[in-house]
Amino acid sequence: MCRARTLAEGSGRVQSAREQSSPCPQPATLATTRPMARVDGGELLTRTLARHGVREVFTLHGGHLDAAYQAESARRLRFIDTRHEQAAGHAADGWARTTGRVGVAMVTAGPGVTDVVTAVANAYLDCIPTLFIGGAAPLRDAETLPLQGGFDQLALMQPITKWAHRITQTARIPDLVTQALRVATTGRPGPVFLEIPIDVLFARVDEERATVPAYLRPEAAPAPAAAAVERALAWLAEAERPLVMAGGGVWFSGGAAELRAFAELTGIPVVANSKALGIVPGDHPLSGGGFGTLAVLGQAGNGPDVVLLLGARLGLFTGGREASFVPRVARVIQVDIAGEEIGRNRDVDLGIVADCRETLGALGRAAAGRRWPDRSAWQEAVRGARALPRQLFGAALAPDAAAPIHPFRLAHEVAAAAGPEAVIVADGGETASWMEMAARVGGGGRWLSHGYLGCLGTGMPFALAAKVAHPDRPVVCVVGDGSVGLNFAEFDTMVRHGLAIVTVVNND
Repeated sequence: MCRARTLAEGSGRVQSAREQSSPCPQPATLATTRPMARVDGGELLTRTLARHGVREVFTLHGGHLDAAYQAESARRLRFIDTRHEQAAGHAADGWARTTGRVGVAMVTAGPGVTDVVTAVANAYLDCIPTLFIGGAAPLRDAETLPLQGGFDQLALMQPITKWAHRITQTARIPDLVTQALRVATTGRPGPVFLEIPIDVLFARVDEERATVPAYLRPEAAPAPAAAAVERALAWLAEAERPLVMAGGGVWFSGGAAELRAFAELTGIPVVANSKALGIVPGDHPLSGGGFGTLAVLGQAGNGPDVVLLLGARLGLFTGGREASFVPRVARVIQVDIAGEEIGRNRDVDLGIVADCRETLGALGRAAAGRRWPDRSAWQEAVRGARALPRQLFGAALAPDAAAPIHPFRLAHEVAAAAGPEAVIVADGGETASWMEMAARVGGGGRWLSHGYLGCLGTGMPFALAAKVAHPDRPVVCVVGDGSVGLNFAEFDTMVRHGLAIVTVVNND
């Protein structure tokens, strides 16, 4: 401090004008400018994920990603490290399926990215909201044959993602991670891929230049037109055999409560695909089980005459290229967030491009003012079709049934022991089919199985994700004797992370 100021302050006298104009620094010039805080890309990545509600990241460590693992904000995340990148990717997929929220996987460059491709494709074909983050060789080493580089990772990912992007500037990480999460979770959900080269992830930038956007996704989703709602309700009310086919669009839009309320109000039975099974609990009188029930009804000449198709695509699981599970004479009301899905593989009578939750809410409000007919006979027919496997294979459930155990009995016993509160994961071609016949799950996100990719090896990664998401809920993984070998090493992941999962191997 200036000696003149010290003497003046000590004596208590007022400084003269001459003293005030002396060369001693004034208070405003005493404070030195603080250096601007600097952060690296790893901190920006983990900070952005945490800020947007991500808490779990499925990963397998690689040096290209060390900046993220060592970041201060990494403490706000739980890293579940698997034994193979494919398992990390499947676990992120399984997390999204069981929670209805975005799943995140992080893998290293080169072989880490190629190893996760199957999981990305699986999520893509089933429209699962997932974020895959891949490391990459340094930008400065392009065309130099670097370690774990030398090929275009984006070109690999673009056909199997909604969006694939390479981040080239560290300061853009918060913006682009936020954008990736937005793309994954809005419109028709699906996987996105972000490549972050090692030099971009380790570089440091001024913190003020890289703030995390607060806005993630819109609050309001597309709603149906009032005229379309009235037309749909009129058809459903006059139908003799109306049926709701529920898909992942209901689950990922958060429309589970609205679907159940609408079904109970109208008395219309509900069948569901693997992503929506359990939204109407398996023991509910309006639950018709899976889409396979439609095939049974059709064979009996008792198919629905009006179908409300909610957020499910028409493909293999609805009867193949002609969607034959749905009778040709039936009126079809198709609701989907993606306009290009309306009318895929068969004509529909009313197409509604809207969010499933918004549509169910509008239908429910309008239906409350109507009088709905007694559907008890039709409900009984749907339950009877669902019970056909027990009629066909009931002898296998007898106490004195011959060994080896019949797969339907195995499925029945596992489902009964697990109970409706458990999450049941089914992995394997025939094993999953037997389990779907027997399972009676009690809520959404409690039935996890493969989809359009027909991908084996999802079972144990799905199961460990389900247990991470629901630590107090029983998780049972039923796998075939072939599929168990594909991610067998994930038993180690379960043990290291204290995940108490029951795994049953169907040796058929």
